[in-house]
Amino acid sequence: GLQTKMAAPVRFSRAAFELFPPKFFLPRLPSCSNLSIPARYCSSTATKRGLVLGVYEKGGKEEGVRLTPGAETFNRQAGGKLTQYINLAGTTIKKGKSRVFYGLSESYSAVAVVGLGAPGLGVSELEGLHEGKDNIRAAAATGVKQLRDILGASTVEVDGCSDAEAAAEGAALGLFAYEDLKAEDKRKKPVEIQLLEDSGSPQGWAKGSLLADGQNFARRLMEMPASHLTPSTFASITGEKLGSLSNVEFQARDRVWAESMKMGSYLSVARGSEEPPVFVEVRYSGSPDSSSAPLVFVGKGITFDTGGISLKPPAGMDMMRGDMGGAATVSGAIATIAALKLPINVVGLIPLCENMPSGKATRPGDVVTAMNGKTIQVDNTDAEGRLILADALCYAHSFNPRAVIDLATLTGAIDVALGSAAAGVFSSSSVLWSLLQDAGVSTGDRLWRMPLFNHYTKQITHSQLADLNNIGKHGRQAGACTAAAFLREFVQCPHWAHMDIAGVMENKDEVKYLSKGMSGRPVRTLVEFTAKLASQERI
Repeated sequence: GLQTKMAAPVRFSRAAFELFPPKFFLPRLPSCSNLSIPARYCSSTATKRGLVLGVYEKGGKEEGVRLTPGAETFNRQAGGKLTQYINLAGTTIKKGKSRVFYGLSESYSAVAVVGLGAPGLGVSELEGLHEGKDNIRAAAATGVKQLRDILGASTVEVDGCSDAEAAAEGAALGLFAYEDLKAEDKRKKPVEIQLLEDSGSPQGWAKGSLLADGQNFARRLMEMPASHLTPSTFASITGEKLGSLSNVEFQARDRVWAESMKMGSYLSVARGSEEPPVFVEVRYSGSPDSSSAPLVFVGKGITFDTGGISLKPPAGMDMMRGDMGGAATVSGAIATIAALKLPINVVGLIPLCENMPSGKATRPGDVVTAMNGKTIQVDNTDAEGRLILADALCYAHSFNPRAVIDLATLTGAIDVALGSAAAGVFSSSSVLWSLLQDAGVSTGDRLWRMPLFNHYTKQITHSQLADLNNIGKHGRQAGACTAAAFLREFVQCPHWAHMDIAGVMENKDEVKYLSKGMSGRPVRTLVEFTAKLASQERI
């Protein structure tokens, strides 16, 4: 077994000696790998530059790889050495796998060659995404992360792989790490990414970079511990980010304002915490007609969720710092929409507070009154997201909206139903759903439609003391559906969608271009949807 495993690397090193004159080789150290690196490429003083190139599988029984146009150009410039090295390393490079080569060019300290899978892939109806784009995102992320590990602080050029937008997304999303609170020497080294010249559209690369920046902004907010991200600090961080963009107005409203608006449902959740609630309102005016009806996003902003008096079990409660995922994704999406200057008016509404147990906290069985006058029996204080969204949805109608979309890490039930494959969408409008679904196919950040039957409405209108109950009468049964039915009671707009993003809140290893941690999903899908909405007139 050992002989077989060693054979290929030994052949590789012999061939390397034939490719390079021996005088260029460093002395071999016993502990090093058996492939030595030419001394002329090992200067520690020069700025380190890396390159990521993509290759396709030839398919069928045919061995070898097919180079992308960018890799083809590089191979010509390197005198055919790229294909030589690939053949020496084992002919094929499978999808998502990579090889790192040294000494291919004096311009680059290391070149990562990453597999893109089969060429010419498009939208898979069964998978519900564009497989070609997703393979490029994953390949770009794999390449840049590998070069960061090898080169440390560096500049890495990335092959556009004939879709520079997807390559930029993958590279920038792959490099994200929230390490603000770690010692400097424990942080990952900074990497600057650039598009390899003539390998793709610079405009596509710029757009992909902005989309990834928006998602990374949401990820950073979601990762921040609740001790550092209170409702007030959330408002100041997003205010700084959004306030610097043109055509954006930002307002942070206090408890007194919420009381004046009769937001009793929202304020009932905030009661238990020492941190004051903040209601953020963002307006982006991108439409040539400033009076045209806006798209309204509503994001759940629970900066920490203990469950309140209906206290959660301690295991995994630290993840509840991400319970403001709806608020974070709305903020990231609007920042990107404004940066892309999309021709549409957008309003973002973000009710922020903590859900804490205390002597002032709401008790199970209490009745609260929402902004529209409906009374709610709160039988479970851990079903608090819907209580803050209820008042924000009522307020959304004051903008005479074109469409309303709310986002929330709302129920564990959606995680049980869909896992992290897709966010669940409950919509009263098939036209709206169609646009959302198409956006998810394009971005690879998928959505899945869930039922909004009256069957579920009957379960939350069954209340002993009030008009509504904040949990379904059958308890855990269809929890995501009864939560959506509850929210529907506060919506008049014919084009409304509720996104339950609890299942996609964090990434373990499922999405290859996202590292472990909070995901910031589905920011790019929201932006893509907004662009589609702006260019049609059915809604």
